Amino acid sequence: MAAEQLDLNLLRVFDALLDSSSVSKAADRLHLSIPATSRALGRLRHAMNDPILVRAGRGMLPTPFAQRAAARVKALLEDADRLRLETVGDPATWRRTFAIRINDALSPVLAPRLTRLVAAQAPHVQLRFVSQESKEADLLRNGTLDLDVGVGNPPPPDVLTSVLFTDIFVAVVSAASDLGRKPSLTVNDLCSVPHVSASRRGLDRGPLDDALDRIGLSRRVVAVVPTYAVGALMALEDDVLCLVPSRLASHLHERGVPIRVHQVPVDLPIATVEQRWHQRADADPASRWLRAAMVAAAASLPAPR
Repeated sequence: MAAEQLDLNLLRVFDALLDSSSVSKAADRLHLSIPATSRALGRLRHAMNDPILVRAGRGMLPTPFAQRAAARVKALLEDADRLRLETVGDPATWRRTFAIRINDALSPVLAPRLTRLVAAQAPHVQLRFVSQESKEADLLRNGTLDLDVGVGNPPPPDVLTSVLFTDIFVAVVSAASDLGRKPSLTVNDLCSVPHVSASRRGLDRGPLDDALDRIGLSRRVVAVVPTYAVGALMALEDDVLCLVPSRLASHLHERGVPIRVHQVPVDLPIATVEQRWHQRADADPASRWLRAAMVAAAASLPAPR
């Protein structure tokens, strides 16, 4: 047997044999048959190149090598048990960090809800929210990220997804502005007021421009900002408008930010927000718990306005 085949199950047999100095007693402790335990002892002898236990009268005694290794094996098994408890036991006992990549439109509304839920169930777990500088899957593959949340292109085959919710874009303006006092927004209103464009990549065009092009109209973008939250705050001024996801607009409105939320009077694409994880983590209990917590957090979001 090659050394790398010395797995935890064999080490548990070693530990039981050293504690009991008896094949039959070790078998009883491990809930194995005596022949199965004898075969495991033979595999241990082969793997460790040592007899492990030798006959001494009617009993058995450990070899010097086995005596030296006993404490190290027990420590390894205890570490493995602690690791297992941290990952599959009660989340309240976990001490670990989860890394989640999330886009700027979602972090103000989803991150606090997820944090509140996780803190209640797993008080020693820390969430590390990572900005969405890119949408590449490499950080999921190498374990740097546990989850990726946002709107993205179809994923590669080794990345799994589930839909959290869908969202639409709305126009936000200052509640004290002329448009803020209007009951609804017209296409002419949309084109007459200067716009703030929120774009991580610094773009001043988007689906709204395509929709306006189709009816022979255009808008004027006077500023480009890196996040939707900043765009919404700039819209508190009396003379600009910003398009933001509806859930973010609802979140800000519910918390007393003096904005007016208008439906956009042209057809815009619906955004499908997903959580993504690598297939190697699909069956991992901790990952499954985190994904379930994310679903619960998303379900508590305010409805689109």
